[in-house]
Amino acid sequence: MLQLRPSQVVDWARQQGLTLTGERPVLLDVREPWEIQLAAVPQPTDLDVMLMPMRAIPARYLELDRNRPVACMCHHGVRSMQVAHFLHQQGFQHIVNVTGGINAWAMELDPTIPVY
Repeated sequence: MLQLRPSQVVDWARQQGLTLTGERPVLLDVREPWEIQLAAVPQPTDLDVMLMPMRAIPARYLELDRNRPVACMCHHGVRSMQVAHFLHQQGFQHIVNVTGGINAWAMELDPTIPVY
C-alpha cells in the first residue's frame, strides 16, 4: 500500500490525471462528521473530496468508482489505512493512504486547519 505525506498528495493527484470519464482522483476523508466540522481540508483543485465515515464504508463503498484513484485520509492515518486495505480487498486498485492524516496536513500544508 502506497503511503503519501500530505505534501505529496497534490502531485500524486496530478500524476493520476483524469479518469476515462473525466473525473479527478478522490480524497476520501473517513473521519466522523464532528471531526470534519472541527478540521477540514479546503477543496483541492486536483482532487474531489468525499466524506464517508469509516463505520459507513462497508455499507457505502460501492458509491466509489473502482476506476478512480482514491487517497484515504483520517486524523493520523490509522483508520484510513484500514479503509485503504478494505477497499483494496474489494477490488480497488488505485488506493493510497495519507500518512499523518489531517494532523499532518495542518502541519505541512495549511496551518489554519485546527489541530485536535
